[in-house]
Parts: sequence; structure tokens; C-alpha cells
Amino acid sequence: MSSINPTPRDYNKASVLDVVLSHAPLTRNRLMELTGLSKATVSRAVEELRSDGFVVDGGVDAVAGRGRPSTYLDVPETAGHVVGVGFGALTTGVLVTDLRGREIGQVIVPTVEHHDVPAAGRWLVDLITRTSASARGPLRQVVVALPAHVRDGAEVFRPADPMRIFSGRDLHRTLETLLGAPVTFDSDANASLLQVLGDEPGIRNAALFSVSSTLSFASCSDRELARGRTPAFGDIGSLPANVGDRTLDGLLSTAGLARLAREHGLDAERVEDLWLTSQDPRARAEMLKPFTTAVATAVSIVAVTLDPESVYFVGRLRPLVDEVLPDVRERLDRSLPAVPRITTVSQVLGLSVARGAVRACLAMSHNRLQDALLKARAQGPKKEQAAPAF
Repeated sequence: MSSINPTPRDYNKASVLDVVLSHAPLTRNRLMELTGLSKATVSRAVEELRSDGFVVDGGVDAVAGRGRPSTYLDVPETAGHVVGVGFGALTTGVLVTDLRGREIGQVIVPTVEHHDVPAAGRWLVDLITRTSASARGPLRQVVVALPAHVRDGAEVFRPADPMRIFSGRDLHRTLETLLGAPVTFDSDANASLLQVLGDEPGIRNAALFSVSSTLSFASCSDRELARGRTPAFGDIGSLPANVGDRTLDGLLSTAGLARLAREHGLDAERVEDLWLTSQDPRARAEMLKPFTTAVATAVSIVAVTLDPESVYFVGRLRPLVDEVLPDVRERLDRSLPAVPRITTVSQVLGLSVARGAVRACLAMSHNRLQDALLKARAQGPKKEQAAPAF
């Protein structure tokens, strides 16, 4: 059977769907403005999408003076939901939203230590299922962000030490099989940067260091995340820190910093003890010297290679980075012709990474729905099914 190509009408409908998903609630006039389509074309597309289950009337925009009030168009909860997971070495956060980004449920729990992948997969799926219990539409996308390098959205490389068993593709396969929905893996740094970009819409080019269980890195150009062809891309933690033979990960990760603290005779059962409890001031100052050098080295590398407007630090070591930033800026002012804005970003442990993962989910599901709409014509007449239609 020969396939039928999408028509201009199909493309107009896909354009309207994209704007509704991204900007709802909005009026028809705003929809016409954003799509550049005529009133008749927009009205026809809206009615078709209403029939498909992707558009509902969401209230009335009362106007002052004469004129008829405009009806807002919205996306119903039944159109579907997405799940963002911040799967950390210590804490796991799950955030569920509908396709418009409205929160349906969230949970933050200690990460359970597992010794086999199937058990970990079942634990995550149970967490996702319970958090999604009140969702009314189909599960469209899951993004799991974890402290590791990820290739092809599925294969895990060099995760944080407590999560070594997740190297490879087994966890990804387990989750997709149990959930029966698209699952994408990504680094926690990428998810954190997506969250930052959502909060700072004026930033175009940026770099971000996640300084937690392991040092991970993300960057964007014109607000698009940079992704390499191999897992070596972004592995900035393996580079020298300019402190003896130590690497950046050996100083800018919780495990590495804990080792450094012990070498200086400091009592740090948890790295947070280094700034939350009293320590020997002289030994602490000596420990901060190599840490400061590592931070300055990391910023220097991205400043001269990527030329970002801003460099962000997030993660458990953020308070210590905040403490040494004045010295870091002073060093960089002496060595670089131009220094990017360097700032730390506070996060809700587990949940902030999940929020960034949800942003990735929404973009993926919106794109997939548009593709499905355009392919629907080639699939022949629609079968009887509950909305949404694709």
C-alpha cells in the first residue's frame, strides 16, 4: 500500500499543536500571532485538535470596554503526562507533570542501595508509578538524570562510585520494559543546566559544573545543549587540576574532597562537615588552596574553549565553591583577558534535577506528538479509540 504524504493542512495543524502545547493557556488571537496562520486555518486546526483530545476551552479572557471576551485554549490533563527523575547517589526525586508542565505529583526519597539492576529498576518504576497515581492521560516520556556520562540516551558510562552497577544499558532496558513508555537517560549536569536556562531566559551560552558525588559538566550554545559523539565529551573531571597529579574530579567531587580533608587531618564524616561544623582553621585553609586552584582551573578551561557568558556551579559542594569564588575571580582576572560571570545555584536536592529532566521530557514529547500527527495520514483511517487520538 502506498503511503500518503502530509498535506499543508497537516503541517498547519502540527504548527498549531506545537504552539498550544508550548504556550497554553492562550487565546485564538495569540495563537494566530504565534503561528502566522489565518483565523480560518487556526479555527479549523483547533477544532480538529479538540476532536483529537489535545485542546479544550480553558476559561474566558474578560476584556474591558466593548468587544466579545476571548476564550482561552488549554491542554487537557487527559492528553498525557511526563516524568522527570533525578536519580542521585544519595537522593532520588520524581516529578510528574501534564503536557503543559502543570505538576501532578512529586516525591523526594533517599536512594536505596541496590546490588542488581533488575531490583533497582523495579524500585524506580514503583516510585514513578506511585507518584503518577493521579495522572489522567497516557505516559508520554520519562527522562532519568543521573551522575554519569550517557550515550544515545541509554548507555551509562563512568557513573558515580556508589552507582557503578548501572554502567551499560541494562537499567534503561529494564525501565522501558516495565513502564511500556519511552525512557531517555541523561546526565544530572544536563538536567541542571536545563533548569537554569528555564529560570534565566536571557542566557544563550553557558557552562555548568555539578560538584557532587562525581564532577559532571554541561554546556549550551544558543540555548541548545552540547552533546558529543562519544562519552569522552564533557569528561572534564579527568583533566589535570594543576595540583600535583590530581584530576579535577579528584578535588571537585565529594569523595575526592573527603580524601583531601583527611590528608589535612580534618574530621569530615560528611563533606558538609567542612562548612557546617568547627574545623581546625589552619588545616582547613590549607585544604582550600588546592580546591580553589581546581575551581579556577575548571573555569579557565571552559572560558578559553567555549567562551560562555556564564559559568554555574551546582551540587553538594556549592557552599564551598561560594566561599572560594572571590579568590577564584581574582586569579582569573590576572590570567584571562575576559572572565565570564561565575555563580553558584542553590538546588532542592533531588527535585531540581528532576525539574530539569521534566523540561527535557516536555520538549521530547511535544516533538514526538507533532511527528505522530504528520505520520497519521500514512497510517490510513483512524481506528476507534479513546482520546487523545495519537
